[in-house]
Amino acid sequence: MNLSVIEAGSGAPLVILHGLLGSARNWGGIATKLGESRRVMAVDMPNHGASPWSESMDYPFMARQIAAFIKARCGGRAAVIGHSMGGKAAMMLALTQPQLVERLVVVDIAPVKYTHTFAPYIKAMRAAPIATAQRRGDVELAMHGVIDDARVRAFLMQNLDGQPGSYRWRPNLAVLGAAMDDILGFPHVADGTHYDGPALFLHGAQSDYVQPSHEDVITGFFPRAKWQAVEGAGHWVHADKPAEFTQAVIDFLSV
Repeated sequence: MNLSVIEAGSGAPLVILHGLLGSARNWGGIATKLGESRRVMAVDMPNHGASPWSESMDYPFMARQIAAFIKARCGGRAAVIGHSMGGKAAMMLALTQPQLVERLVVVDIAPVKYTHTFAPYIKAMRAAPIATAQRRGDVELAMHGVIDDARVRAFLMQNLDGQPGSYRWRPNLAVLGAAMDDILGFPHVADGTHYDGPALFLHGAQSDYVQPSHEDVITGFFPRAKWQAVEGAGHWVHADKPAEFTQAVIDFLSV
């Protein structure tokens, strides 16, 4: 699979994996800043952005696609940042092909099953009248009754492409909806499997995605894990506090 990528900077490779219904576009500013010291590649995950669609969307599949990307584009080894769904894919990659991962940054997610479903968002997007809407605002208005949070609607609207009367959603919403249980969960891995490289678990202080109860499972898989909370940030840490997020990543990468 030929994944779409936005690149910035030069130096040792750093791959960024976005979350569910995100895209590489969401990371443009941060990629530029991190590109001052690294060759940054923000990837559109499968079934997202400009990357190809597939009927598969579980974490072993995602990890295999990122592994192939790192082998083809990064000389076989890269630092990896993953947010939410992208963080789970990054963890799966590190656990199954650790030789490809120089170091790991996992953003506001743990290797556990969640109930924070995006299914209502996908349902609202699929129900929006994109084929007949004459303005982008018409599409957003159609989702307003289901999605009250204006910031969430704005985030989802970044996935809308096209012109009036022929808008389209960039993500493969049908496959993402069908794969929601896989995306919310985390695959079973063999007992004793772990990643020995440096790992930073960066979470939003106002988010409930990473809990103290997750510490044992995280340190079991990632014995060198370090934890850091970003004050004032929710689940979208990089969007809520971009300067603080970027500095935390720079500090970790420079150790």
